[in-house]
Amino acid sequence: MSQTAQHNSMFEAVLARLDTAAKLMNLNPEVANILRNPARQVKVSLPVVMDNGSIRVFEGYRTVHSTHLGPSKGGIRYAMDVNADEVMALAAWMTFKCAVANLPYGGAKGGIQLDPRAHSVGELERITRAYALAMKDVFGVNRDIPAPDMGTSGREMAWILDELNKVNGEDAPGVITGKPISIGGSLGRDAATGRGVMINTLCALEKMGITAKGAKAVVQGFGNVGAHAARLLSEQGICVVGIGDHTASYYNANGIDITAAIAYTNSNNKVLKGFTGATEIPADQLLIQACDILVPAALQNVITSSNADAIKAKLIVEGANGPTTPEADPIINSKKIICVPDILANSGGVTVSYFEWVQNKAGYYWPESEVNSKHDLKMREAFEQVWAASQNYKTSLRIGAYIAALQKIEQGVRLKGAY
Repeated sequence: MSQTAQHNSMFEAVLARLDTAAKLMNLNPEVANILRNPARQVKVSLPVVMDNGSIRVFEGYRTVHSTHLGPSKGGIRYAMDVNADEVMALAAWMTFKCAVANLPYGGAKGGIQLDPRAHSVGELERITRAYALAMKDVFGVNRDIPAPDMGTSGREMAWILDELNKVNGEDAPGVITGKPISIGGSLGRDAATGRGVMINTLCALEKMGITAKGAKAVVQGFGNVGAHAARLLSEQGICVVGIGDHTASYYNANGIDITAAIAYTNSNNKVLKGFTGATEIPADQLLIQACDILVPAALQNVITSSNADAIKAKLIVEGANGPTTPEADPIINSKKIICVPDILANSGGVTVSYFEWVQNKAGYYWPESEVNSKHDLKMREAFEQVWAASQNYKTSLRIGAYIAALQKIEQGVRLKGAY
């Protein structure tokens, strides 16, 4: 499959699920048509001086999908495969994710086409500041609020905040989230997406009548989301038997010491290759290992029609965006596997980003215990709403999540009106 086809399929995957949910719930076709078309798409060229004195031009993107429920919210990713189609799909997912999590936000996404590992810190700072300057009329504390994503972190968010503050002549920390704690970030933000995966896993296990303690889990992806998810699941008594990242995959039927695995990656350039606490297995075997819970927390399109039938898990909790293709959905459903979809399962990150924005606006900051308790309450409420929608409409949790989101967005469109 070509890169273009793959990325087109990401937006088509969003539309396929939207159409299925819209048909089930009799969504107003005019509202569906609005949501099939992003509100705003921006592409910029960023000429930046490299360390050797040469000038390179980078492509930057920002798509605002919807603002019907509030200002748009969404991450900024740095990767070589960033393009308009991918950003558009991720922005649409953010619209539904925010609605599912009951946040007063619409969806957006942005990115720059580059390999962050191929640049010095100085080059990354100049590229990031050029992007912030180019997007000064898009970003705003009550307009469009970015956050970190793949290839970015609190460091890049600090540069963007500083650049926007200089341009606007004010100190407005709420213009961006995912910031370092010392300049207005929220406690609990770093682990929030993984924590959301954990809470959704516990909620689903409870509905399925499976005891968490002793249940076996496989986590694909060991970056920020996967590592925190694995740690938090193990703290709940769940036995993590498989882990993997882009360098290596490991399995141990008796359980992996996740604390040791995290300590190893922290001392090994953030990668798992060389870890000795489990047996290395081929990467394509990780998803189909024997387990109760499967957490795909790496890339999109990893569960497909080719491998879905071999999955042995009873529960899938999607830590990544779009890990399951639409073609795999009916296979998973036919196997009676419960799948907590990405727009619910990984919405913990944007939930705590919302808390950060609220704290920035108030100028008052909460202890981590308060952030976590508020996060857990919101996640449980969102799960219950999605479960109820799936039961009411006799459909999967994925389509139930889209229905729950679309019901809220439809109200926003109707109440605010169109012109």
